[in-house]
Amino acid sequence: MQPVTLVVNGDEREAVVEPLQTLLSVLRDSLGLTGTKEGCGTGYCGACTVLVDGEPVNACLFPAVDADRRDVTTIEGLADDEGELHPVQAAFIEQFGLQCGYCTPGMILAAASLIADNPQPSDEQIRAGLAGNICRCTGYQSIVAAVTQAANQVRATGRAGQRPGRRGRVRARA
Repeated sequence: MQPVTLVVNGDEREAVVEPLQTLLSVLRDSLGLTGTKEGCGTGYCGACTVLVDGEPVNACLFPAVDADRRDVTTIEGLADDEGELHPVQAAFIEQFGLQCGYCTPGMILAAASLIADNPQPSDEQIRAGLAGNICRCTGYQSIVAAVTQAANQVRATGRAGQRPGRRGRVRARA
């Protein structure tokens, strides 16, 4: 067993992990953050996507020990400190970018990262940027529309100009 300190959604959290324990397991089972979903368990579906230092990773494959002292953003931490939804979250609701909702947290985090890197993505760039996230319900048109809307809002308002996972919030031990 190995102690790790994770900075999850801006809060410093400590856990004791097994050497091969996944970040997904720690988030869900040890920290109670169940918004991150386990889909395939093999990194294929993207349901478990979280951001580590602002970059999307499959939490089902990412060793928890590799997240030690790094910023981890889950769907629970994407809204701002006042609870206002991130533009991608709001757009997914407005554009009906979800149905069953199982893929939604991973899809939203991947889209937020995409927009942080490219605030004016084309439909093709959106589809390529979300290629590691599978949705069995929507057919993707509403998801692409949601990402386009969110990107337009980010450009218009400057909201989410900082990469998710690097908000510089005050760290508190949990």
